[in-house]
Amino acid sequence: MAIDLDKCTGCSACVTACQAENNVPWVGESQVTMGRDMGWIRLERYYETVDASHAGPVDVRFLPMICQHCGNAPCEPVCPVFATYHTPDGINTQVYNRCVGTRYCANNCPYKVRVYNWYTYTGEEPVYEGLGHIPEPLNWQLNPDVTVRENGIMEKCSFCIHRIREHQDRAAVEGSTITDGQIIPACQQSCPAAAI
Repeated sequence: MAIDLDKCTGCSACVTACQAENNVPWVGESQVTMGRDMGWIRLERYYETVDASHAGPVDVRFLPMICQHCGNAPCEPVCPVFATYHTPDGINTQVYNRCVGTRYCANNCPYKVRVYNWYTYTGEEPVYEGLGHIPEPLNWQLNPDVTVRENGIMEKCSFCIHRIREHQDRAAVEGSTITDGQIIPACQQSCPAAAI
């Protein structure tokens, strides 16, 4: 996936689409200030002044940071239970049921895009004051094609692998081939500037 940084406006539509598509919980301001953000996409802002005096206009650049699905991913060999691995089609993925939450993979990730799930957000009781519990009927907004993860595990961008598998299965049943651009992740689908 390529991201055109000249087109990115920093609107965060990709962040919101990823959260909704992959059942990533909103953790709230208090958790973010403690370094417990759960976003699979992080929108970084870089400021550049036009002149050396820093008095003129400021140019702002936005950089959506997601898992790069490295060819030789440094997060894979450090996992003691092999919860992170490379699929045959080149996607660095995570087996949530196998993960024991050592966070070695996050420490080894040069892009810092792996996040630790501190809480179980789907229980009956609120995780902490104000957030955590998903009441009826809002629990119906969860995507049934994506696992709702428990606490104590690592999470990361899956490149919307459930969409990839759905298209692969459909193509196998129909005996057709998948064309380039037929499968798009939620972040790309939602980008109003077509930057992704």
